[in-house]
Amino acid sequence: MLTYDLTARGRTPIYEYLYHCLRSDILSGKLASGEKLPGKRALAEHLGVSVITVEAAYSQLEAEGCVEARPRRGFYVCAGAMPAVAASQGCPPAIRDGERKWKLDLRSNSVDASLFPVGVWAKLTRRVLSEDPDALLTSVPHAGLMELREAIAGYLRGYKGMAVSPEQIVVGAGAEFLYLLLAQLFSGAAFALEDPGYPKIRQAYTGSGAVCTPVGLDAQGVRLDELRACGAAVLHISPAHQYPTGLVTPLARRQELLSWARSTGGYIIEDDYDSELGFAPRPLPTLSSIDAAGRVIYVSSFSQTISPGMRAGYLVLPERLLGEWSHRLGFYSCAVPSLEQHVLARFIAGGYYERHLSRLRKACRDRRSAVLSAFARSGFAGRVEISEPEVGLHFLMQIKTKASDAELRLRAEKLGLRLGFMSDCAFDPRRAREHVLVINYAALSGGRLSEAVELLEQVLT
Repeated sequence: MLTYDLTARGRTPIYEYLYHCLRSDILSGKLASGEKLPGKRALAEHLGVSVITVEAAYSQLEAEGCVEARPRRGFYVCAGAMPAVAASQGCPPAIRDGERKWKLDLRSNSVDASLFPVGVWAKLTRRVLSEDPDALLTSVPHAGLMELREAIAGYLRGYKGMAVSPEQIVVGAGAEFLYLLLAQLFSGAAFALEDPGYPKIRQAYTGSGAVCTPVGLDAQGVRLDELRACGAAVLHISPAHQYPTGLVTPLARRQELLSWARSTGGYIIEDDYDSELGFAPRPLPTLSSIDAAGRVIYVSSFSQTISPGMRAGYLVLPERLLGEWSHRLGFYSCAVPSLEQHVLARFIAGGYYERHLSRLRKACRDRRSAVLSAFARSGFAGRVEISEPEVGLHFLMQIKTKASDAELRLRAEKLGLRLGFMSDCAFDPRRAREHVLVINYAALSGGRLSEAVELLEQVLT
């Protein structure tokens, strides 16, 4: 039976670490072509993990062409899965060493630190420390500091057209932490997730024991026929800017989704993680703002607009769920530091946040234009096709190549370049669209852009 030390995974999700270990054994030849992998249940029991974890790892290997699923027989290593340059023995250095230092990372979401008004933040921090030091020694409510919730409610009212009260807002340590709380709130319910979709959403819910069902997308977003057929009670979507496809769900489809929630008694989790960075003059209203039945939970965070290091996010509960939330989850302490909440409250209420967003949108628009222009002049321009969404910090780049995503990834990793592929985001391997890069461009300025072009030319040509 295959055995791996899962305690050495560091911060890497278990399924991803297991996938890398299996992939490394396949590429190195330790697992031979045509060899059958252990059954999902048997391997899960042997390693002490869930069957869903093993299934996710196997699905990713199948999506990359490393293994194939044979009906009623199991998973087998594909013939020719090992490339010309075999991988090193054991788990990849990037995983074994914990946090790898990449020469350039085009996969992770990032924000240019130079765009943030550090001076303003420092001034507000000093003001909080000098004017109300005793408040920092007082614990904040479970749902977060009232001043911060009032500031967020005012921002949502003015910027998003959402008439919500501070009592409906819950502050938490980032969106992923809030996903975990929502999994507990809807314990026992099946979750429908966009496929392809942001992998961490699936990891958070399945890691909390939730049953997740993938729902495919069409040109307008979530497919209603699949949603109705899957029997899920909760739908998690990003209608303003779907990751990774960039789809924006039109108003008619949003109304149909709300109708589904009303008729089934289900709930919709509206993940609005980067809609503030849209370039369209008049974005569509949020699902929450047009929800008359109290079936939408709105989730957002400040990781994209301020810093990924600021583990602060929030959700807006419909009034019908306030009592149940308090009863079932009110015992949790708010995990966002008190000082950070006080400063953030003043940053939003003082209008600094909206001014920062205005500057950030302009900078991102200019940066995206520069990146697209540089790619159009590059040596790989004739081998790619770029899709340009009007919102967010990433775009898609279809590559004309016969190489698999696994081969492209291996080439890039040897150069110290980290790439993200749409196939990484597929829950169902049948929906794994190959040869599509998800390019996060926010940090590509100056010399970094030139470096990105040079490295991509080496990988693609």
